[in-house]
Parts: sequence; C-alpha cells; structure tokens
Amino acid sequence: MAGAASALFLLDIKGRVLVWRDYRGDVSAVQAERFFTKLIEKEGDPQSQDPVVYDNGVSYMYIQHSNVYLMTASRQNCNAASLLSFLHRVVDVFKHYFEELEEESLRDNFVVVYELLDEMMDFGYPQYTEAKILSEFIKTDAYRMETSQRPPMAVTNAVSWRSEGINYKKNEVFLDVVESVNILVNSNGQVIRSDVVGALKMRTYLSGMPECKLGLNDRVLLEAQGRATKGKAIDLEDIKFHQCVRLAKFENDRTISFIPPDGAFDLMTYRLSTQVKPLIWVEAQVEMHSRSRVEIMVKARSQFKERSTATNVEIELPVAIDASNPNIRTSMGSASYAPENDALLWKIKSFPGGKEYRYTFKTQLFVVFYDIRWRMA
Repeated sequence: MAGAASALFLLDIKGRVLVWRDYRGDVSAVQAERFFTKLIEKEGDPQSQDPVVYDNGVSYMYIQHSNVYLMTASRQNCNAASLLSFLHRVVDVFKHYFEELEEESLRDNFVVVYELLDEMMDFGYPQYTEAKILSEFIKTDAYRMETSQRPPMAVTNAVSWRSEGINYKKNEVFLDVVESVNILVNSNGQVIRSDVVGALKMRTYLSGMPECKLGLNDRVLLEAQGRATKGKAIDLEDIKFHQCVRLAKFENDRTISFIPPDGAFDLMTYRLSTQVKPLIWVEAQVEMHSRSRVEIMVKARSQFKERSTATNVEIELPVAIDASNPNIRTSMGSASYAPENDALLWKIKSFPGGKEYRYTFKTQLFVVFYDIRWRMA
C-alpha cells in the first residue's frame, strides 16, 4: 500500500492555519509555516510550477482554491497524484456544503469541516469523497446531533457512490454522447490539425443495485473479436472513467461494466485524433469600395449529409473597432452587429446538410480584421 498522508492543512492566503487535521502524529503545525516559506521561494522561480514541495524529510502536496490553500504533509513515500486528486475532491465536497470554498465559509463551519475531514480520510488514507453520500449523515447543522443517526450502507460497502434502498416505479436510463470538434485551418483552407473531444453523459433512475454494461465500437475490441473494423472502428485516446466503472473488466474485454450512481453523471470522457473536415465551411471575401467603405461577403456551406440538420448555428465575424453605419443582408437567419464585441453575429436556427447560405455586410471603417469562429448546438 502506498504511503499515507500525515496531516491535512487548510491555510489562508497569508499562510496562516485555518484548520488542520493530524492523522498519524508525525508532523506538527510548524510544518505549515515551513511549507509556506518554501512556497514563497518557489513563486520566485518561474520554472518551478509543480504542486509538490519537499523539505527536511516531509513532502507537501498542495492546491489553491480561491483564497485558501489545501495542503497535505507526509513523511512517507506517498502517491502524490492520489493525494492531489483527493484535495480536489475535498474542494468539491466543501462547495457542495458551503456553496463556495473561501476563508469565510471555513471559519463559519469549523464543526462540519472537522466532521467531513474525519470521514473523508482515515489514518492518512482517502475514504469517502462522494458529496451525496456524505450529506446523508453529515448535515450542515450536525453539531446539534439531537438524535443518533445510522450511517448509510454506502459508507460500509464497496459501492460508495450509490445508496441502498433506491426504488423507482419506472426504471429509466438516458445516455447522451456530447462531442466537440476542434479544427485548425490555415489561410489556404487546409486542415492542419483536428480532434474530437467527447463525453458520455448518463442519467439513471434505476431501483436497487443494477449492473449495467455498455459496449463501444472500439478498434481494440473489434480486432480482438476477429470482426472487420473497416469504417466502423475508432481509436479512443485519453479515456477517463467515472469511479463506478470496473477498470479490470474494461482492460480484459473492453466492456464498460458499472453500477451507476443515482441521477446525472459523466460515465466517461475521451478524445479522438482523427482527420475531420469542418461540418460548416465558412469563407469571407473583403472588397474595398473606397478608402473607408468596405463590403464583406460571408458564405457558409454545410458539409454533412442532407438528412442531417444543424440547429442554433452561430457564426461570429470580428471586425474593426471603428466600424459604423452597418448595412446587413442575409439569405437565411438573422445577422446583427454587436459593437460591444466588435463583431458580426449570424444566427441560423436550422441549417440542413448540403446547403449554402450567405450574408453581406457594408460599413465604414479604416481597417478590417476578420477571423471566423462558429459553433452550433
């Protein structure tokens, strides 16, 4: 087992200790002062941006959120990535309880903070970091403790992200695949770099402790099964799963097997490094009619199949700061000049595949800059 954290400190922006919890008894509050001294020395070195500080046999791992430093100190050879991830989970839990994690919210909720730190880490090892589960038995007014409360089963079993006894009259699962396309195009219209960043978002309303399985058209899986992969398979990269996914199962047969949390969550995120042509190709032509009179014609052409339709398309065309007296005509949708953004905004509610639309913009200005950005729902 990897080394454990010796203590957890919450410091203000000046390095003063707000809260600290000693888990192993081998460090003291003096360590916080030494840490902050080393931190100030690191800030003077622009080449040192790592979140780990080592001094006199003690390793400090820290993050900063708002005006608070969260720091763990350890005398053992611990897993730094695990403890840094734990600190981010601590931030999420505190925000769930206090709306915002700031020095003031910590001072107003010392009792709850200590109760949460006791449950989230035991003898220096991270334990329960699901805010929904913790909120079932640690209330914001827990210091009153009028009646004894039994901890939920999620704390005592292996499925810490889901409580037992959940029951629905109708079992439902909703799965959405949300992808964004990032494309870099040069001045000649050639695609230099493109990738797809995606996420599988789920909403589950299931009774009991359901075991769910999900398969993907992953190239590794299809090749292992001896099935043809031409035109069907994809190479998933940078995959990140929710903690409910059985990683050993995925490594063995590339099947996503999991007991889902109740409600909405991101099952996985991924990236595809593949050549993707722009879904909507936009061209801008600038014509100077006089020294100060400029006409810009913008063409937008959809490059996806005719049976598909893009909705809520927005095309933004930056212009010079001194543009005035705009005259705009469009063949589809609506276009407007947004002087607060120094840009033209063209909105098209429905953009079918294989179609081309255009708009013209006439204005008086001295210099025009154009660099097209577009997005769609």
